[in-house]
Amino acid sequence: MSEIQRSAETVPVPHPYRWAMLFGVWLIYFAFGLTISALAPMVGPITADLGLSHGAMGTVLGAWPFVYIGAAVPCGILLDRIGARKALLLAAVIMALSGLARAVAVDHLTLFLAVGIFGFGGPLISIGAPKIIAEWFEGKERGFAMGIYITGPAMGGILSLSLTNAVVLPFHGGDWRMVVTDYALITGASGLIWLLIAQHAEARAREAAEKAAPRRSQIEVFRDLMANPVVRIILAMSVGIFFFNHGTNNWLPEILRSTGMSAVEAGYWAALPTVVGVFGSLTIPRLATPERRGAILGGLFVLAGACTLLLQLGEGPGLFLALVCQGLARGTMMTIALLFLVEARGVGSKNAGSAGGLFFSAAEIGGVSGPVAIGVIHDMTGGFTVSLWVLTGICTLLLCGLIFGIRRAPAPATS
Repeated sequence: MSEIQRSAETVPVPHPYRWAMLFGVWLIYFAFGLTISALAPMVGPITADLGLSHGAMGTVLGAWPFVYIGAAVPCGILLDRIGARKALLLAAVIMALSGLARAVAVDHLTLFLAVGIFGFGGPLISIGAPKIIAEWFEGKERGFAMGIYITGPAMGGILSLSLTNAVVLPFHGGDWRMVVTDYALITGASGLIWLLIAQHAEARAREAAEKAAPRRSQIEVFRDLMANPVVRIILAMSVGIFFFNHGTNNWLPEILRSTGMSAVEAGYWAALPTVVGVFGSLTIPRLATPERRGAILGGLFVLAGACTLLLQLGEGPGLFLALVCQGLARGTMMTIALLFLVEARGVGSKNAGSAGGLFFSAAEIGGVSGPVAIGVIHDMTGGFTVSLWVLTGICTLLLCGLIFGIRRAPAPATS
C-alpha cells in the first residue's frame, strides 16, 4: 500500500451532519444573545417602573455573570459527564425560565434573582458550544465553525437592540414585561429545535463513544490544565475581555443616549457593532491560524481601546468609527482566546468542557465587574467619561498581557 493511500485512510472523513449540529448550536446561542441583550434597550422603562438607580440596575445587569462565576466549573464537569447534547437542552430550558421570571419581577431583588437564574444556563451553552465544535470540526474548519456559531449571539443582540424600542415594545404598548416574555418563548422554541437535531444517530454514537472512553479524575484534569502557562495566561486575560464586552454591551444604549440620542436612535446605533461583529466573526477566526493568532488578537485589543477613546467624542464620524471598532473586537476577542485554549497542548476536545469551565468562571469575574463598575462610576461622576477611561486601561493591560505573557510563555511539556 502506498504512503498516500495509508495517509488517506488515517484521516477521518468529516461527517456531513456536522453542519446540522452547527446550526443547532448557533440557534441556542442566538437565544443566548437575545436574552442577555434584552434588558439593555429597556433600562429606562425598567428603572422607572421598579424605581431603580443606575447603580442598582448595574447590579441587575451583572447578576447572571455573578452566578456564572460559581456555576461555570461545575457546569463544565456536568457537561463532560452528561454530554453536550443534553447540556445544551438544559441550557435552553434554564434561559427560558430566567426570561419568564423577569416578566413577573416586582422590585430590585426579584429582578436580580430572575436575571441570576440565567447564570446557571449560560455556562452550559458557552462551554458546550466549543466542545461540540471541537468534536465535529478539525483544522481550519474548526476556526470557521467557531466564527459561524459566535454570530448567533450577535444576531440575537442585533434583533434585541434594534427592534425592542422600535417595534416590540410599542407593539405591547410600552409593557417591558411582555417583551421579555416574547424572548423567553423564542428561547424555549430554540431548545425544542435543538432536541430534534441532536437526536441524530451519529450524534448519539459520538456521545456514547466519548462516555465509554477512559477518564481521569477531575482534580487531575484541573491540575494539568493549570500547570499549562498558556491556559493560566488566557484565564487572566479572559477577565479583561469580559469586563470590556459586558460593560460595553450592557451600557452602550445609555452611553449613546447621553450624547443626545432618543431611545430608538440609540437602539439602532447600538446594533451597529453587532452587525459589524457578525462580519468579523465569519472572517477573522478563520484567518487566526496558530502562527498569526497572537498578532490578530493584539490587533483586536488595539481596536477595543480605540473604541473607548472614540466614544468620548460624541456624535459624528468618530462615533461611527468607535462602533465599528467595538463590533470587530468584542465578539472575536473571545473566539480567538477560546481557540488558544482549546488547541493548547493537553486540552483538546476531550478536556474542552473542563477548560471551558475554567475559562468562563474566570471570565465572568470581568462580566460581573464591568456592568457594575460602569453603573457605579456613572452615579458617582454623573456621566460615562471616567468609565470609558477605565475601559481604555483594561484594553492596555490586555495588550501588555499578550505581548509579555502568551508570546513569551514556554511550551507546556508533552504528557
